[in-house]
Amino acid sequence: MTHHNFDPSILREYDIRGVIGETLREADARAIGRTFGTLVAGKGGRRVAVGYDGRLSSPALEAALVEGLTQAGIDALSIGRGPTPMLYFAVHHLKADGGIMVTGSHNPPNHNGFKMMLGHKPFFGEDIKRLGRLAGEGQPASGAGRTASHDVRADYLAGLVAAYGATRGLKVAWDCGNGATGEIVSELVKRLPGQHDVLFAEIDGRFPAHHPDPTVPDNLRDLQRVVGAHRLDLGIAFDGDGDRIGVIDGRGRVLWGDQILVLLARDVLKAHPGATVIADVKASQVLFDEIAKAGGKPLMYRTGHSLIKNKMRETGAPLAGEMSGHIFFADRYYGFDDAIYAAVRLLDVLARGEQDLAGCRDRLPQIINTPEIRFDCADIRKFAVVAEVKERLAKAGARVNDIDGVRVSTADGWWLLRASNTQPVLVARCEASDAGGLERMKAAVREVLQAAGVALPKGF
Repeated sequence: MTHHNFDPSILREYDIRGVIGETLREADARAIGRTFGTLVAGKGGRRVAVGYDGRLSSPALEAALVEGLTQAGIDALSIGRGPTPMLYFAVHHLKADGGIMVTGSHNPPNHNGFKMMLGHKPFFGEDIKRLGRLAGEGQPASGAGRTASHDVRADYLAGLVAAYGATRGLKVAWDCGNGATGEIVSELVKRLPGQHDVLFAEIDGRFPAHHPDPTVPDNLRDLQRVVGAHRLDLGIAFDGDGDRIGVIDGRGRVLWGDQILVLLARDVLKAHPGATVIADVKASQVLFDEIAKAGGKPLMYRTGHSLIKNKMRETGAPLAGEMSGHIFFADRYYGFDDAIYAAVRLLDVLARGEQDLAGCRDRLPQIINTPEIRFDCADIRKFAVVAEVKERLAKAGARVNDIDGVRVSTADGWWLLRASNTQPVLVARCEASDAGGLERMKAAVREVLQAAGVALPKGF
């Protein structure tokens, strides 16, 4: 390989991702391996762990990726098929110098991509841009690396099981959505006390049951049906590669990422009083208030799993989470987003407590909020819109947190407007204590968007 130019659309903020046969091909995977291997070798590294998810295109991409790594003189430690967090685990467990996961996450079946670690840190943003530039320059390292298979499943499972310390079990349904978690979860539940129903455990890259994205309520219908029919305590769902979690209580109600984090933070703060707990800017004010009530230091930060992981390392936070269902444990774990591990920790908290999940949910302060609302806005325009809104708010003397877009607080509650780092959209969210306040929040969002010339979606 000399020069390789990627389709620029696949070099994203947090990963590399494209459409198979259109913007992403095996030649790209080979170039990623060779260029990433060059970066690892430049830091004195030699070994990179590699895994892949259950998509139909993943084995071929993984083979090309490994070929590229070994051409750069890097030893490829192949862990086989499984969830993304198992690859992250393997980087630590095998003491590798980096890791690459072939995964399309929760995207459609004809999509695929790569998530990366350099050392024990996420590889994103400027790192990915640099990889693209280096591939185009065509001066890769050259060598003869080796390939070896490493089965880390038993050790990964042992760590998951060890996270459960309660003496009693719960009645749980698990929806793997035909994604990469199926085999691991099927083995895990055999080792946990309680009653466990595993749905759609067969790994199938066509996702015949439903799309593997637990943040979309329609994708939780099967889980709600089983929980209700069998009178279970709760249901747990995963995205396609197992780094995001979805949860429903025994009454079939969805708990979003910030609500899950409240329950986990209370428990972690018992062991780490006064510790920082991080959540992204889209999270409810209830979460930040509850962290403070539990004796922690709430920290609102930018949305993005790679950004959050870096902030955890910087602050020493034992726990963090995002509305999207990424949950990060550095308490007794490695600090990366592992939805299966988070699920076990949640079950442990509930099994040791006196209330079921529905009761815990009911005891949270009751507020009204919108889900994420997305407004189409071209990539070349979206950040400028947020800047214009910020300037207008400053002139009006509004109370604004601008860590990531603008989060505006009023007597009614708060509203958020930010530019997506991964899509040509603006994202808004509103929260208030009552319906009237929520309408005023939404009206404020409409006003600033209309002033910026952004088209509003029907019904907003």
